[in-house]
Amino acid sequence: MRLSRRTFLRGNGAMLALPFLPSLAKAALDVRASTGPDKKLVIMYMPNGIVRRCFFPGEENADLPDFIGGFNADQTKNERRRRNKHGFYPLELTSTMQPLADHTNDVTLITGLDRTYKNGQDVHAQGASCYLTSLSPAQATEQGIAHPNGRSLDQVIGDVVGRSTIFNTLEISCNGFTAPKEPIEFDNISWYGPGKIAPSIREPQKLYDRLFLRDSYRHHIADVTDLVLADANTLSKKLGRDDRHTMGEFMQMIRDIELRIQKMDQLLSNLDVQIPKNEVLPRGEYIRLQMDLMLLAFQMGITNVCTFMLGPERWDATLMYEGVFDQPVQHHNMTHNQKGDGYKDLQKIDIFHMQQYAYLIQRMKDIRESDGSCMLDNSLIAYGAGLGDGATHQYYDLPMIVAGRAQNQIKQGRFIKMESGTLNSNLWLTIAQLMGLEIDAYADSTGVVSDLWT
Repeated sequence: MRLSRRTFLRGNGAMLALPFLPSLAKAALDVRASTGPDKKLVIMYMPNGIVRRCFFPGEENADLPDFIGGFNADQTKNERRRRNKHGFYPLELTSTMQPLADHTNDVTLITGLDRTYKNGQDVHAQGASCYLTSLSPAQATEQGIAHPNGRSLDQVIGDVVGRSTIFNTLEISCNGFTAPKEPIEFDNISWYGPGKIAPSIREPQKLYDRLFLRDSYRHHIADVTDLVLADANTLSKKLGRDDRHTMGEFMQMIRDIELRIQKMDQLLSNLDVQIPKNEVLPRGEYIRLQMDLMLLAFQMGITNVCTFMLGPERWDATLMYEGVFDQPVQHHNMTHNQKGDGYKDLQKIDIFHMQQYAYLIQRMKDIRESDGSCMLDNSLIAYGAGLGDGATHQYYDLPMIVAGRAQNQIKQGRFIKMESGTLNSNLWLTIAQLMGLEIDAYADSTGVVSDLWT
């Protein structure tokens, strides 16, 4: 039996790539059997900054920062910022990080990272669009590039590690709004190059179609699982017991995703037309559905590099955070109402986002790869924001958590304090090297975060 690098089930217009099944291949016939699982990279983006006093260790009872509006994102950088001295410590979870209680040995918190900022562009737009480019104004001038856009980190990494996958990269957003409220720069962190956005996929159905269909016309085929069921049953007879279990779980995951998409479609179709439909879409269900679609892409070898935006910058969109608030709320507006106890409601959204991050970590722990390791062992998940604080619009002390072990290259369960002023492009360079790139610099980097390595 001749096998390609990956085995497929096929339907009329659909092609379903299977996870590696050892009983169908010998090491000589399948690259994965000899080289092991691929490394995966997820770069998750939190919109509108965070409530820093509840995220950074030691700041829970600190004075609230003054609000600095407009474009003055770094006005208080040298006057009010807390100064980090380099060092690493045991990881202690702050109140916002409590959802990670079951994963303390799988994550590392990093503080002290700064990012190049240029007056003149909206702070939120630059927060997203410059997040993964880290191009300094001076470099942009030298290269004739309109700051802050260059080629983003995910695309640079995808150029190298994406050669063995269908897509070099995959870009996902959990915006959910079909009508634009802001320019596209507020809702994208991935760039093919100067002025060339790699647009993120917002709708679960479109993302599903991108993974399974040869074109985007859903009516051309029935459900993928219905189409390939007979083929799957035939293939199952050739599998060992463990592989039958793996394949059963895989097919059930796809069916579950289809049912969840149908449930969301039904929820929206039942609404009164006067109600803005997107406002009542349950955020948690939506985000987790997009996450599970991303995990399918990893399992099927469709891509190994993904950017994942939990939401757009600013946007002023009213959204339903189910289980948190009884009514839809506007995240961005809340960031500017933190005085007194105002920050406490805003922190609930930070915790909500952290719960989704914890969900992804657990799911990646549960998924087994070809060598018996879990997907998290072979992955890096960077979780951060483009603003250090949503109230002050600061571009320093950016929040960052890194999960996964990148195939035993990272020692986890620590709190790393970088010297204040360390550029976040140093972390991007580190991640690029951990993903296998042989480069000595990225954007305005000055070195690597060597403390991350084992």
